Amino acid sequence: MAATPARFSAAQRRTQILDVAMRLFARQGFQGTTTREIAEAARVNEAIIFRHFPTKDDLYWAVIEHKIESGNGHERLRERLESGAGDVEVFAAIARQILERQAKDTTMSRLLLFSGLENHRLSQRFFRTYVAEYYEILAGHIRQRIREGEFRDVDPLLAARGFLGMVVYHSWVQELFGGKRFQKFENQQVSRTLADIWLAGMLVRGPEPKGSRSAQNGSDRRSQHGA
Repeated sequence: MAATPARFSAAQRRTQILDVAMRLFARQGFQGTTTREIAEAARVNEAIIFRHFPTKDDLYWAVIEHKIESGNGHERLRERLESGAGDVEVFAAIARQILERQAKDTTMSRLLLFSGLENHRLSQRFFRTYVAEYYEILAGHIRQRIREGEFRDVDPLLAARGFLGMVVYHSWVQELFGGKRFQKFENQQVSRTLADIWLAGMLVRGPEPKGSRSAQNGSDRRSQHGA
C-alpha cells in the first residue's frame, strides 16, 4: 500500500516553494527559470505557486528576502564592528566571515549577479534594501574612525566599497570563476592580508597615541614580522 503524501501547512508549503525556487533561480537566473519548472521540482500544481506569490517577480523577491533573513549578515557585521577589537582584528574578521559564508553557499552572489546581468528591475531593489545598507553600516564605522583621527579623511562610503570589493571579488574568483581549482588560499590568510593592505591606505601616518586601536595594530604587525 502506497504511503500517504505528507500534508504541508500553508507556511510549510510556502517555504518549500521558496527553497526550490531559490535553487533554480541561482542556477538558471530569473529569465531562465519558469514557474512551471519550479512547480514541477516542488511537486505542486503551478496554481499553488501563484496562490502564495501573485507574480514571478513577487516569488523572486521573496526568495531574496528569505535568503537575506536566513543569512543575518547585517547583524553579524554590527557585532564585529562593536566588538572593541583592534582595526586589523575587526576588518580581518569581517573578511573571513564573508569568505567562509561564500565558500559554503554562493546563492546570494549568484542571485545578485543574475539580477544585474539580466538587467532585471529587481536588481536595483536588491541593492537598495540589502547591499547599500551593508555598505552604509561599514561606512558609519569608518566615519567614526575618521572623526577619532585614526583613519585618513576620505569618503567613508568609497572606503567601505573598496574594502568589501576586495573581499567579495576574491570570493567570486575562487568560488564562482573556478579560481580555487588552480590556487588555494586559507581564508584566515586572505582575510588578514586584505585587511592589512586596506588599512595601510587608511591609517593616519606618523606617531599615534599609545594604546589607540591603530597603534595596537601596528604593534601587532611589527611583532609578527619580528621587529
